Amino acid sequence: MAGEQAPLPWALIVAGPTTSGKSALALELARRLGGTVINADAMQCYRELRVLTARPTPAEEAEVPHRLYGVWPAARAGSVALWRDAALAAMREAALPILCGGTGMYLRALTQGINALPDVTPEARAEARRLLAEIGPEALHARLDAGTAAGLCPSDSQRIARAMEVLLSTGRGLAAWRRETPVLPPAPWRFAGILLDPPREALRAAIGARWAAMMAGGALEEVRGLLAQGLDPALPAMRAHGVPELAARIRGELDEAEASRRAIANTVAYTRRQATWFRHQAWVAPERLHRINARFAGLAQFSESDWRQILSFIDAVR
Repeated sequence: MAGEQAPLPWALIVAGPTTSGKSALALELARRLGGTVINADAMQCYRELRVLTARPTPAEEAEVPHRLYGVWPAARAGSVALWRDAALAAMREAALPILCGGTGMYLRALTQGINALPDVTPEARAEARRLLAEIGPEALHARLDAGTAAGLCPSDSQRIARAMEVLLSTGRGLAAWRRETPVLPPAPWRFAGILLDPPREALRAAIGARWAAMMAGGALEEVRGLLAQGLDPALPAMRAHGVPELAARIRGELDEAEASRRAIANTVAYTRRQATWFRHQAWVAPERLHRINARFAGLAQFSESDWRQILSFIDAVR
């Protein structure tokens, strides 16, 4: 009928905590559906972090199209807005975009939109990170403006540091910027999501096994290479899970056993926060979300009945 608008293109999101099996599931869906896997994990964007971020292997990347993996140098400070622009460009070129990752804010920026926040200076970033390390997140939280502090958990070190970066760079609190700056709207796509939400004990076991595989696969050498670049410790890549602990091991501040213990414990804590975020935040409409209460551990785990349920869901929302 004249005047009717064409339907929006659609994209699939495969999300969940670290080690839940997102990459393997996205790969299999791309095989079956002719999709392109687009990275939505902040740390997998960094070129030098293949081992420690468990990026898809070169063989997997060659089998189906993969985008936004290893695209930025560790010396670059990525951001939500930067990733969003790159993701939209990759989506436009894909027959079926399959966004895969556990960085909830990246996904929400795409599906719900974001505030256009200011860039921060390198000096402000370094000072915020110095203060975080020196006085801890709760004391740094107390130094924020009241409006911003009210919206942040006093133990959320990452977001507190980001808020302090904005305050130091601009003299205005993050809450004020969000009230007064334009919002980038949701991307003009129809999104559907598959959420892997496995039990915590399954994630703990997977994290321990993955860490052992990373250490055997060259994680320590990967961190040596990062340190050799003399990068600012405040850069996101230098704070990736495992990097600070192995850097301390290389400097002789920790033995390997303690470095591993801390890296595993920090990753386990992070998966708890991820799981909570995905359960309680709006990132896709509930009727367009399929939840799998298990870890995807490979094709042998899923029966043809399981696959029929997944593919039926996809057919219903596409």
